[in-house]
Amino acid sequence: MIKAFGMEQTLGNVLFGATFLATDILSECEGKRAANKAVFIGLFASLFFLAVSQSWMLFVPSESDYIMPAVREIFTSVPRLIAASLAVYVVSQLFDVWLYHKWWNFTSKKFGDKKRFLWLRNNGSTLISQIINSLLFTVLAFAGVYDFVTLMSIFGSSYVIFIFTSLLDTPVVYLARKMHADKFGDGKMLGQY
Repeated sequence: MIKAFGMEQTLGNVLFGATFLATDILSECEGKRAANKAVFIGLFASLFFLAVSQSWMLFVPSESDYIMPAVREIFTSVPRLIAASLAVYVVSQLFDVWLYHKWWNFTSKKFGDKKRFLWLRNNGSTLISQIINSLLFTVLAFAGVYDFVTLMSIFGSSYVIFIFTSLLDTPVVYLARKMHADKFGDGKMLGQY
């Protein structure tokens, strides 16, 4: 837990918000299948790191080591946070990809243009997914640890940070789409929704 921008929040909020940017770019440029694949690659990479970091606890530190107590503290005291993070990551990311393509189908059918309304699918999917993410993580990671007021503060501040990161990433998604179209043409990208 940290204090930032006058709010109590979890340390990983901004970094985690960037994962939604990555799947939105993949959705836009490579399609739903590629975005879902990235979610599972991220999950397996996290699980691999978790397994490796837990294996560090099996080693006997050298007599000159001064870091191992801190490493043990970090990597043995947070199984609930890790489990909550991984579960929420998969649920919210898969929902985000699904909703991104639902928005894309809706706007394409309604307005007859596959390219328009990128801002809506980017922000509409991410902002709704982030509500799910913030709520699930707050409950799974911190219910019973903090009082209700603190839980609401964590949820609210997390969501506020996700709103800002979502709005700030929209130009990046437009830039990624332009770069992809310049390299491969619009046809590959626009047929992927």
